[in-house]
This record gives sequence, structure tokens and C-alpha cells, in this order.
Amino acid sequence: MNSKLLRFGLLAVLIVAIGIAISYRDQFDAEALEMWLDGTGAAGPLLFMLIYAAAAVLFLPGSVLTLAGGALFGPVLGTLYNLTGATLGATLAFLIARYLAADWVERKTGGRMAQLKTGVEKEGWRFVAFVRLVPLFPFNLLNYALGLTRINLLHYIIASYICMLPGATAYTYLGYAGREAIAGGEGMIQKGLLALGLLALVAFLPRWIGRLRRRPSQTVDQLKQQLDQQADVLVLDVRSEEDFTGEQQHIPGARNIPLEALSGRLDELTDYLERPIVTVCRTDRRSAKAAQLLAQQGFGDVHVVKGGMTDWNEKGYPVE
Repeated sequence: MNSKLLRFGLLAVLIVAIGIAISYRDQFDAEALEMWLDGTGAAGPLLFMLIYAAAAVLFLPGSVLTLAGGALFGPVLGTLYNLTGATLGATLAFLIARYLAADWVERKTGGRMAQLKTGVEKEGWRFVAFVRLVPLFPFNLLNYALGLTRINLLHYIIASYICMLPGATAYTYLGYAGREAIAGGEGMIQKGLLALGLLALVAFLPRWIGRLRRRPSQTVDQLKQQLDQQADVLVLDVRSEEDFTGEQQHIPGARNIPLEALSGRLDELTDYLERPIVTVCRTDRRSAKAAQLLAQQGFGDVHVVKGGMTDWNEKGYPVE
């Protein structure tokens, strides 16, 4: 009972603190922070990392601090302090969520939410790495959400620290370049171009990672052999419902999610985050787009069936 009361009290304090922080977030000023930290001497870096960690817990914008870190400490030390502060804050939020609500979520979660949670836990550090490199969800909210899963804490910390490095480097350098521009430092054109290049690299990461995760296509013969061997593979038909039951019919056991609806129904496929999926359409244009979408959303074993239902029917393979 005491434990429940303690958790309830901590939760109430956290909610009040977040509410106060959010109500004053417009006054969260990087310039004032820089002026204050400039006068703290050797304690400045430690204070900065603690403030960054608190900001992550209280849903304050980390971008303000990241830019300030670059301006205050330069591109190298600034990246180190930003990354350490962000990881510390992410870990605190993770632990808070795990202590306050993980057991309750475990008891109450069911249906599709349970499937999603299970899929995330199966991915483990790979899921953490992916969402850090490809920020699908707000950073502060994601930290708490991951704490509600059974992902290993050490894996979470290491994957977060390493995979937040590209973004931290880019935005820290942007803060550094901005301060140099205001101060009229030398080589501003080169520094500005480098900052833009780093930002472009970070913006391109989702597409690049999606390509890395994409798997090669396969023929209908290979798919037929897999199905005959009762392999654990999901046949995902991305045609419309009319085409799925129309003239060409569909492969026995296939699941139909039209391409246009796929992005909104990904939670139905979380059991297959790391299990094989083959996408099928009339030929392979829509299925290729579906495979690209799945790869970008973290699905790690996606294949496209070349020739689709057209080739399948030409081979005389069974349909229903």
C-alpha cells in the first residue's frame, strides 16, 4: 500500500512539475541560459548537462539547449555535453516511467497495443537505435514510452547514446556556427556550409536507413517454395479490397492491407518487425512502395514478389 501511495505521490509531483515547465516554456531562453552559465566557471559543463537532463524529463525543448551547448562549448565539447545530458535525461524519464507505470501497463495492455509492445520488446536495442536515428516520435515522449516496455536498460542507454550522435553533432555545430556568425569569426562561409551539410545528412538518414533495411525481391517460385515448406512468412497483399477478391484473386493465407491504408495500420503487423514479410500486388509497383514504407518504419525483413499476382497466375499456382 505504501508503495502505491509513494508512486501516486511521485506521479502527482511529476505531472505538476511538467505542467509548470510547459506553462513557462516560452521563457526558456537560450541567450539567458548562456549568460548565466558563462559565469559559473568550471562547474558550467556539469550544470549544463543537469539542466539538459531535467529539460528532457519535463518536456522542455531540447533543441534550445543543443544550440546553446554548441554556442557555449564549441562543436566538440558541446556535442559531448549535449549528448551526455540528453542521454541522462532520456534514462531518467525511462526509469521514472518504468517505476511508476510499467507494472500497471503490463496488466492493462491487451489487443493491438499488446502486439505493438511485444514487437518493440522483440526488437530491443535495434528498435531504440532505429527511433533515435529516425525520430518518428517526439524525443521527450518516446523516453517515457520506452520505459513502459521491458527493453534492457543498458541496451537502451548505449543505443541512445550512440545513435543520437549524428543529430547532436549537427545541431551542436549549428549553434556554434551561429555564435561565430554573430561574433564575426573567421571562415564563416565554410562553417555555415558545413552546418548546412550536417543538417542535410541528418535529414537524409531516414531514407538511407530505410534503404539499408530493405531486402531484395524474390520470385513467385521462391515464394511458392516457402509456402509449401510452411515457412513463417507473412504474405501481405497491398492491392485494393476489390482487386484482392477480383479476377486475379489472391494467394491462400494472404493478408490484405491496401497500400493507401498501410501507414495507418502498421500496428497490425508488429509481430513481424523482424520476421519475414513478402509484399504482393498485381505486378510489383505498389508492393515495392509498400516494402519501402515498411523498411522506413523499422520492419527488418521485407521482400517484394517480382511480377506479383500476374506471374503467380501465369504459373498456375493456387489462388482463393
